[in-house]
Amino acid sequence: MPGGEALLTLAVLALLLTALVMELYSVDMLMMGGLTLMVLLGVVELERALQGFANPTLAALGSLYVVAAGLRESGALDAAAGHLLGQERSLRSALARLVPSVTVSSAFLNNTPIVAMAIPAVRVWSREHGLSASKLLMPLSYAAILGGICTLIGTSTNLVIHGLLQSHGMQGLGFFELAWVGVPCALAGWGYLVFVAPALLPDREEVRAAEERERGATVELEVEAASPLAGRTVEEASLETLPGLGLVALQRGGRRYGPVDPDETLTEGDVLVYEEVPGAGDRPPPVRIGEHPVEGLRRVPGVERERGLAETEPERERHEVVIRDGSPLVGAPLEQLEFPDRFNAVVTGVRRGGRHVEKPLGEIRLRPGDVLMLETAAHFRRAFEDRPEFFVASESGEEERIAPERAEAGPGPLAALAILGGVVVLAATGVTHIAVAGVMGAFAMVAVGFLTPGQAREAVDWSVLVVVGAALGLGQAMEASGAAAWLGAGMIDVFAGYGEIGIVGGLLLTTAVLTEVITNNGAAALVFPIALSLAAAQGLDPRPLAIAVTIGASVSMLTPIGYQTNLMVYGPGNYRFFDFTRVGAALWALVLGVALVVIPIFWPL
Repeated sequence: MPGGEALLTLAVLALLLTALVMELYSVDMLMMGGLTLMVLLGVVELERALQGFANPTLAALGSLYVVAAGLRESGALDAAAGHLLGQERSLRSALARLVPSVTVSSAFLNNTPIVAMAIPAVRVWSREHGLSASKLLMPLSYAAILGGICTLIGTSTNLVIHGLLQSHGMQGLGFFELAWVGVPCALAGWGYLVFVAPALLPDREEVRAAEERERGATVELEVEAASPLAGRTVEEASLETLPGLGLVALQRGGRRYGPVDPDETLTEGDVLVYEEVPGAGDRPPPVRIGEHPVEGLRRVPGVERERGLAETEPERERHEVVIRDGSPLVGAPLEQLEFPDRFNAVVTGVRRGGRHVEKPLGEIRLRPGDVLMLETAAHFRRAFEDRPEFFVASESGEEERIAPERAEAGPGPLAALAILGGVVVLAATGVTHIAVAGVMGAFAMVAVGFLTPGQAREAVDWSVLVVVGAALGLGQAMEASGAAAWLGAGMIDVFAGYGEIGIVGGLLLTTAVLTEVITNNGAAALVFPIALSLAAAQGLDPRPLAIAVTIGASVSMLTPIGYQTNLMVYGPGNYRFFDFTRVGAALWALVLGVALVVIPIFWPL
């Protein structure tokens, strides 16, 4: 039986995992909460708990976000995205070009900006060739994952293990060391994604087309001159819902607002925009544009039916955004989020898990992965593509991303690529630590003029750094309390009967399952001390076990919520939750199987 501190640690971890699965709060908040509780319970000293935040891994991670942002602003990623699919016409030939290109790119860059740039290109290509984007977007995410396990900077997880090895007095990962296992896994994955996955991938219509079809008819009602409704709030006038209709927007003075605050005071000339919402009052016969009078729509004094919802004005754009994991928008009802004021955008629909959310827009509480349909001002993509709240997943406005003056007179993509190349060479040759090389690259991106200091700060995903720092602290608590040793002994009982290969397989499987529940970085940091305990107990070299943890933490292919890129394509691909399980399960097993064979060959136990 574990000791008292080990039991406390295991209890806190169980509570933490439960909260993460239930998505009670954002991942960074929960991880910090778990670490704080460990300190309060006396499981680990404060100084040791916070050691993770002093790990050079965080400096390396933060700086590489800035380097990736510089590449994006230089136009290098846009140029690459424009050539991802080229002139290919068939699905398999498109996959044969897309998958290797994305894999190679994500081996040297954070895969989030790569996937963000590729999603619009894939959607445009799919529409032009009469194919469903759902046939390509999931392979796009999986290809990015496969590329991430090939180099030290391919994904943040690799840097976490690198830092953990060094903090325990061992040599960190070589820049291309993971390629010995990553490349065979990637090659096997390519074959699966090109030749097997197309038969399993769903064939679904474009997300915006599906949204507009499912949400039903839209009508507009105007507040007449001298109307008794003028001066009253929406709630006082009982206009939040009409029979079968829900209020989604309000147009005033040429500007559209939505969702509409129930306390909004109406004025003469306001146009109230309604759409069919199941459950919004007594369900009448379906409302259809063009019918007059509208059957089932009761007459409201001072309001007359005006017209069907007009097409978006020329100076407006239509976009889709995907809510990020850890977004400050998560959990709040839409009516409180003030989209018109914060983003100059009106929310016209929400999709979740491939389906329209059938409730009044203002009442919807957002979750990670939700897709919001927006009507926005011009240049929305350029203004809001690098926000902590969401990813921009639509293709409209793409041509406005790079300011013409920068494209013509400023430093070009080749300069940004040269900076990235310098970071890679400095780290790969051992001239300096990856954290130092990364910071130099980030400084160069600002000095050359691709980014302002403010943009560089905004490019860093601070929530990821908090998760990594907290996860490293939780790993310290597991070691200090003896929980890691107890869990390691339990794994020996289960897997040692299969020999050394069984231990490697057990770590691969345990980490791969855990990363679907929490984050890849959290899984790596929590399983690493268990791997060290296993190595010490069995007299094994800890390095192959650390490699197994690294690969297992990155192979998140079973759900859309286990990995950021899966979440990014979840909504735009109009996928259901279990689409990822159906398509990803065989790929997941294939990659783990290849890793199980290859790891003992190149890192003898």
